[in-house]
Amino acid sequence: MKALLFYRPNSEHERIVLDYLRDFAHRTGKELPTVDVDSREGIELSQLYGIMKYPMIVAIDNDGRELQRWESDMLPQISEVSYYLGN
Repeated sequence: MKALLFYRPNSEHERIVLDYLRDFAHRTGKELPTVDVDSREGIELSQLYGIMKYPMIVAIDNDGRELQRWESDMLPQISEVSYYLGN
């Protein structure tokens, strides 16, 4: 399983995302992968998972199926997302 945080750098929500990522790494010792929605990969993944609002975190199983999503400026509790990153 994995989780991806979709966001647009240099946007009004960048500070929220960077603070969340810093806190996430500090509290879990894990890095939450990010996806720049304006990059080639970000555009493809956004289309694949129907991402239309940012920031958004999507948990995905090993086959690429979506398991959970959290959207809005109110990002989920770190423990909720950390579960999907495993050990």
